[in-house]
Amino acid sequence: MNWVIDNVREAIRTRQFSYSTEKTYIAWIYRYMVFHQRKHPEEMGGKEIADFLTHLAVVRKVSASTQNQALNALTFLYKQVLKIPLDHFEFRRARIGKRLPVVLSREETYKVISHLQGEFQLMASLLYGSGLRLMECLELRIKDIDFDLQEIILRGGKGDNDRRTILPDLLIPKLRIQTEKSRIRLEENLLLEGFAGASMPEALVRKYPNAPTELPWQYLFPARKPAIDPRSGKLKQHFRHESYLQKAVKRAIRESGINKNASCHTFRHSFATHLLEDGYDIRTVQELLGHKDVRTTMIYTHVLNRNKFNVQSPLEAWSSKSL
Repeated sequence: MNWVIDNVREAIRTRQFSYSTEKTYIAWIYRYMVFHQRKHPEEMGGKEIADFLTHLAVVRKVSASTQNQALNALTFLYKQVLKIPLDHFEFRRARIGKRLPVVLSREETYKVISHLQGEFQLMASLLYGSGLRLMECLELRIKDIDFDLQEIILRGGKGDNDRRTILPDLLIPKLRIQTEKSRIRLEENLLLEGFAGASMPEALVRKYPNAPTELPWQYLFPARKPAIDPRSGKLKQHFRHESYLQKAVKRAIRESGINKNASCHTFRHSFATHLLEDGYDIRTVQELLGHKDVRTTMIYTHVLNRNKFNVQSPLEAWSSKSL
């Protein structure tokens, strides 16, 4: 079993997948082997994969997205690590139902952000003001903020694609202060014995060996202190953990008295919806969001279509009567 896990880990790092993907894939592959009494994957195939996925769906009752995540991990194991093709096996991916995004009104958005302070407020303002995903915000480096062009460059986002989005003028003074905080943090870290700089993909470090300790490559929202990198074993500066902002936003939503199942990602949904409400072209919104297919962006037009049926409920006839 250890041999399999080690080879999966090596294959993932060779392809420069994120550390979170590495942990997720290894966890699913480990659970798959344990489910089949620790049999070697080479001794198993399509039937065993189907049995495992059925167990997840029927017994564990996991969501469709979780089933697909497990399937992605096992597909990677067989195709990329063991070099065993699965083309002749029939896997039907769990269907993820269409859900309309939760969107905050402009007033609700303002109320939530106003209940946040300091870095929390700046992060949430970027999620809403620039349409960022949570991890895109946390992984921002100083060099990704272009104050002159008022743009934010998102490096290697979803689908490993770069894109540009708008930088609200209102946030520029706060971002300059945040940049200065990161500079001070770097100077303090450089005094620590064994400090190896900001965490970066190994391929980039080989190409730019001095980059980890240079200011442009530092995270805009660094963690409170450096930590040992689980991959390299070196002392490095990482970005803030996502739970840092997630908990603060949930608390702000409660304090705002908003009864919607909102989260950090709701700010991105609201960004897109409000731009469309203001009459901006859907292709422009698609580009700002980094959607590969405009059909993904089209979901926000459904949110705009309030009472698209143009039908008056028969209950409205009771308006003059008390219920």
